[in-house]
Amino acid sequence: MAELPHIQTSASLGDQAYSTVREAIMSGVLQQGEKVTERGLAESLNISPTPVREALRRLEQDRLVTREGPRSVRVTQFGADELLAITMIEDTLRALAARLAAENASAQQIEQMRRALERAEELSDHYNWSEPSDDKVLAVGKALREFHATIDRSSGSSTLIHMLNMVEAFNYDERRRLVLAQIADDPEAVARRFRQHREIFEAIRSRDPEAAERIMREHSRASNDSRIEAKGRPDGRFDAVR
Repeated sequence: MAELPHIQTSASLGDQAYSTVREAIMSGVLQQGEKVTERGLAESLNISPTPVREALRRLEQDRLVTREGPRSVRVTQFGADELLAITMIEDTLRALAARLAAENASAQQIEQMRRALERAEELSDHYNWSEPSDDKVLAVGKALREFHATIDRSSGSSTLIHMLNMVEAFNYDERRRLVLAQIADDPEAVARRFRQHREIFEAIRSRDPEAAERIMREHSRASNDSRIEAKGRPDGRFDAVR
């Protein structure tokens, strides 16, 4: 099993263990289908098994892991049919979050969106889309994750935020790998989809919920359609960039 960052403080160890293991699943450090044990995770995190047990129960509720035995779980691996259902749900949830953000975002939240988007744009301006680089894609992706997370928070719906957190965890690592593969095939298409974030932001800033919902739905659907297509490729291009 991969080595995870040690948890140093004693406050809310269950919450910290949950966040750390969830991030490891999202980033692909813990891969889909991988079996892990409570003891192994506890040793990797440098904490006792009790908070790890609590974290795994929460991850089970999120469907990110499935129980294998009394003290072991397996990172969930989804088939094509379930992936299709998840992406359809994500398209709807993200569109709704953008609509609600256009209606409810505070001035401070809009400023946070702007800063995150400008960080991504600045990084992209110095990025050669014809030469894929995992580190550069991760840097741009981190800024865009903050942009989307701020939109989600701006919706004002804790239920919606929770549901989006779940679907994001199912697809983050796959989306990163797919972007790298797509850059090699059609870098301009990736760049166009990247620029679509600016259109989403402008719709939210101008308090236009219909436009924000429509553009976000198109943006999410284009990304997820590419994932579904890549998942079914017989040539294995998508798996080759793991």
